[in-house]
Order: sequence, then C-alpha cells, then structure tokens
Amino acid sequence: MYKQLVDSNDRAVEQGIPRQVLDQTNLYYGGTLDPHTGIAWVNHTTGTPTDMCYWGAALVNPDSKYYRDEELLERLKLATEFVLRFQHQDGSISPGWTNYHSPPDTAFVVVGYAQLYQLLAKQEWPPLQPVLDNMLLFLEQSLPVMLTGGVHTPNHRWVMCAALGFLYELFGREEARQRADEWLAEGMDITPDGEWTERSNGIYSAVSDIMLIHAARLLDKPELLDPVRRNLHMMVYLVHPSGEVVTDYSGRQDLGVLHDLSPYYLPYAILARSDKDAVLAGMAEWAGRSLSNPGVCSVNALVRMLLEPELQHPPEATAELPVQYEQILNGDFLRDGYLQKMESAGHQGKIYHSRLHTDFGAPVARLRDGATSVTLITETPSFFAMRHGSVRLLAVQLNTSFYPGFVPMQEMTRLPEGYLLKGVQKKGYYGPVEGALLPPQAGTAVSPWYLLPHQSRPLTHEQTLSVETEVHRTETGWTIRLHCAEPAQVLAQLSFKFGWEGNFTSGELETLDEDNTSGELQMVDEDNFLWRDGQIRYTSGGDWIDLTGGEMAHLGRTAPEPGPPKSYKTVQANLVTPFDKTFTLTLSPAQ
Repeated sequence: MYKQLVDSNDRAVEQGIPRQVLDQTNLYYGGTLDPHTGIAWVNHTTGTPTDMCYWGAALVNPDSKYYRDEELLERLKLATEFVLRFQHQDGSISPGWTNYHSPPDTAFVVVGYAQLYQLLAKQEWPPLQPVLDNMLLFLEQSLPVMLTGGVHTPNHRWVMCAALGFLYELFGREEARQRADEWLAEGMDITPDGEWTERSNGIYSAVSDIMLIHAARLLDKPELLDPVRRNLHMMVYLVHPSGEVVTDYSGRQDLGVLHDLSPYYLPYAILARSDKDAVLAGMAEWAGRSLSNPGVCSVNALVRMLLEPELQHPPEATAELPVQYEQILNGDFLRDGYLQKMESAGHQGKIYHSRLHTDFGAPVARLRDGATSVTLITETPSFFAMRHGSVRLLAVQLNTSFYPGFVPMQEMTRLPEGYLLKGVQKKGYYGPVEGALLPPQAGTAVSPWYLLPHQSRPLTHEQTLSVETEVHRTETGWTIRLHCAEPAQVLAQLSFKFGWEGNFTSGELETLDEDNTSGELQMVDEDNFLWRDGQIRYTSGGDWIDLTGGEMAHLGRTAPEPGPPKSYKTVQANLVTPFDKTFTLTLSPAQ
C-alpha cells in the first residue's frame, strides 16, 4: 500500500505542476488552477493546499523521485504565499463554492495544513524554513475564526474539533481546547448501530470518523473513538461486492452517486492497528484497493503514513469479510421517541442554512448473497435497490399525484421471507381564521395573505394515502407487491432506475411523446420507457434481471428526478388507485 501511494503521489505532483500559475501579474500567482473552474482556490479538495500536500510529501520522502527537488521546493514556497494572500483578515478562507468566509471550510484546510506543517517541520533541511514560516503564519492567523466560528452541518462540528486540536497542539492555546469542548458537549449524533446523522456513507461518515480520530488523540479524549468504531463496523455491511459504497439513502449530496471506500482507508488503518482488529484490517485492505491517489488535503493518507511510519506496514492479521448476510440497521432504534421530543427543542422545525435530518436513525435492511447486494430503505424516495453482478438497479420509487412527488416508506417490518414497508401521506384543507385571532391588518383595505395566522386555521377534509409494500425473496430473485386502496383515482408511477451502462431487451417498451395524446408514442428520451406489459430484461456485462408486471393504466410522464442527466435508464409502470400489483424480479444465475 505504501509503495502504491508513493507512486500515485508522484503522479499527482506531475499533474499539479503544469496547473501552477507562474505569471506574477496574475491574481492567482503561486496557486494551482482547479481544472473544473480554471480558478485557484484555497480549499481542501480542488484547491492549492491539496497540491501542496502532494508536493510536500514528495519533497521529504526519500522514496519519491522528487525528494528534495529544489524546483519543487520553490513552487511550494510560491503556493504558501498564494494561500496567505487569499486568507481573509478574519482568518477564514472562501472555498470557491457556496460558503464564503467559512469557518468549517477553513477547518478542513487547517487539518490538512497542520499535518503537512508537522511533517515538514520534522525535516533537517534549512531551505524549507520560508515554507514553514508561511504555513505557521496561516495556521496562527486561523485561530480567531476557529475560536469564534460556527458550522452548517452535524459533521462540521467534528471537523472544527480536529482543527482546534491541531491548533492546540501547535500553539498551546487553552482557548482552542475549550472551544472544542463546547462543540463536544453537544454529544455524539450517532445511533447504537453506528449511523451518523447525515446517513452519508459516501462522504460525511468517513469525515466524522477521521476527524474524531484526530480529536481523540489531540485532545486526549479516547472516548471519542467509540462512535467511530461503531460506524466502521456498521460499514462492513454497507458496501456492494464491487467496492461501491451504499449511497441509496444518503441525506447529503452523495445520494445515489457512485462512491468507493477510499475515504475510509485512514480510519480503518489507524483503528485496525491500535485495536488489533482483524475485521477493520480487512476493511482497510479493501479500502486501500480503491485509493487512486493519497487523497485531498484534509485526509492525505501518505502525509499521515509519513507522520506515523507504522502505518506503512501491513497489519498483523486480516479477517475474511462476510459475503453472506442479512442485517437490519437501526431496527431497534427508538426513533419515534426522539422525534416526539422535537417540539420541546424550541426551534419549531425551522433551521437555517442546513436541515434537521429527521430521517436520522430510520431503518435500513442490507442483504448480500455473493454477487447480489440488496438494500431496503425507509425515509428516502427509493425503497429498494440492488446490485447483481454488473447490473445496477439504482432505485425503485413510487410517485403519486396525491402529494405530488415520491412516497417515502416510514416503517419497516421483518417478514419470514422478506419485509413489509409502509408509507403514509396526509393532505387536507384549512378553514377561515377565527375572527378573534385575526390581525388588525385584516380589517383594512389591504390584507396580505402572508400576514394571516395560518397556524390557527382549522383542518378540514383531511385525506390519507397509505401504501404497503411487501418485498419477498424467492428462489430466483425477488417480488415487490404494492397495495394502495384509497383515495380512489390517484395516479401513481412505479419507476425502476437502472445504471446507464446496460441495455433493455424484449417486452413492450414504448417511449413517451410530448403531449401524451398519440397512441403511437414518439421518442423523447431514449433512456426513459413507459412499461405497458410483458417481460423486460435489463442486461449489463453478462448479468441480467428480468422484470414482469408492467401496466399502463394512464399516460403520465416519468416524474422529474434530481441528479445528473443520463446517469440512469428508467422503466415506468403507470398505476391508478385502488391497486394491488406484484412485480417479479428474476436474476441471472451466479457466474
């Protein structure tokens, strides 16, 4: 693993050198241009500090072909000067996306910058001194924003704690430790099974893990490792056979996006060694196979390996990871009890520049049988997803006209050969506000709607849509039975979303026309199909899934879907309530 990272780090150095701005008249002189925007940023992902970590790790490593390369050292010095110029007077940075003068984004940079500084400071090489002086100045100037700044999201708190821990270690400022204690006093936002608030297996769970590992060491709080251990052990059951992480129910931007295990490499490697845990070691090995480079500034694996040389060596023992399992995550979590306490929190359901994440702790079932990996989900638009060999069934979603949009399932119950999921939506009407509760404005010539006390309107004619979904495992695959009795004449669409890389064959597939008036439907999108009847086969890489159960009870178009275009192919069955409909998924034999 170490040799692999050294080689990939050298390649990253080569890729970054041509992107550095060397024109002294250019605003971004010394910075490295982000290939996506053509602008040099000070952030921890596509910004100059990430290239600096590659360069610094190469400069001080005798195993690198750039070891003590004087030209690269000069480039590193120019980069430190650029970073200082773009640090705001309050000590913060603006990363180049939606956050400006951002304390948490500054914290991400501080975590990576501090580790690089510590690595460079260990060297006995006088030419490094100007680089060290500039880096230490940036870190010192970040103290005010770290001591006073706030966050947007749950994981940001733990990034702030890690950054404060590094600053405490470097400068000995007791205020840094005290500020970290204030964040830690809010408690850990993790379920007993190991799931963080944001349910973000592709990005932010790994962020919380590594940042708390740093905070535990730097602040001398070993108890912070307990939630990390829980999450890392939970993740054993949240990876598809290909190494793709389960993102089918994320509460963040990785929802449904392809991610691998690489962000988990450091958390697994560090705790596998300290705990002598063979399962964590096996996961570290799996994660390591996904590392195409050492990682971004805040989580650069090679920098950490050079700071902790013991990580360069394989663990003593590695366990075989399970390939046959059935696990319900958060099945015993008393989520309803926590939700009932929300009113007493006093925020009245309002939160700014973030969200409340009320799906925290919602149950998820994970099943794996060799090359087949299934996820059953609550509190997301999709309730079922599958990987079968090369076939990716990304989502099965029910959309209705009742509460226009997707119907999330709120409950999950284990059945002898499957699961029962239930989703309930309510929609009503609101009567006139009682006269005594009306504001004075209501009696004037102008009475704006937004000034009326809508919370005081009596509810009338409330309607309830209740969907039950039974998902059963069979000898050849799965069945999905959908049942909805009322209200009558609700238009519904069940969508099967497959990976863009495969193809459909057989069955009566029709493309959708612009106005849905023609019996001979015309093509508008080659990757979206209305499923009238018959059997459909989706094939990818020699593997396949056969679907039966199509229906076209109405001509509604496929529901709009968030996400990048052409990332999936959709087959849609159109239903009208009341319905009791079963769909069968037959899987190709194991190869």
